[in-house]
Order: sequence, then structure tokens, then C-alpha cells
Amino acid sequence: MRANTGVEDLLRQERQSFREARRLGEVSVAWAALEREHIIGQPYLGAHFRCHLSMLGFAIELRDWRELRGQILRLLLAPLGNALGRLPVGNNGRSNVSAFAPMEIPADLTARIESTSSGTSGSSR
Repeated sequence: MRANTGVEDLLRQERQSFREARRLGEVSVAWAALEREHIIGQPYLGAHFRCHLSMLGFAIELRDWRELRGQILRLLLAPLGNALGRLPVGNNGRSNVSAFAPMEIPADLTARIESTSSGTSGSSR
């Protein structure tokens, strides 16, 4: 399944937030943007996988070996989870949480995601 234009816009916004925070050296803000990108893109294999690749790259850049190991595992699991439709809704994609644990989606993000799917059917959120 491919993300609709509204979802793609949200993904781009979070990616831009990540890049800007990274450029400014705001590591926690950069991670937060990647986490939000993960929540938005998780139902779409391409976006989901791309986000984990970005998380892996950022972990390498930071020399965060624990996160690196966790992202390698998630890169292996993401295609299977998407194929089987077994994704923990709201999971932020980081290695400091279980790859299988659903999490609460931030309220502002829920509203933004829902606004992209109004008028469409088959939304899993």
C-alpha cells in the first residue's frame, strides 16, 4: 500500500524537522521527528523501511551502537510486519522500546493523520 498525498506531506514535514534539528545539533528533537515519521509511515512499507534506514544512519552518525543493533533488527522485521499486517500502532520505532509494543499516538499527530484520510476508506488508524 502506498501513502496518499496527505500522508506523504506529513512524512516530508517530519523529515524536514529531522534534518533541521540534526543540522542544529538538537539530537533529541531530531529523534522525536524520526519517531513521528515512523508513526505516520508505519502502515506503508516503503515509508516504514525508509524511516528505519534513517534511524540506522543517525545511530551510526551518533555512534549509538545499541540503537544501531535495534535498527538492524527492525529493518529485518518491518517487511514481515507490513506483509502480515501485524504492526504495533503508535510504536515509535526506537530500540529503547519493544518492537512489538503498541504505543499511544500523540494527540496532535492523530489529528493530522486523520485529516489526511478523511474521505478515504480502509484506514487502519
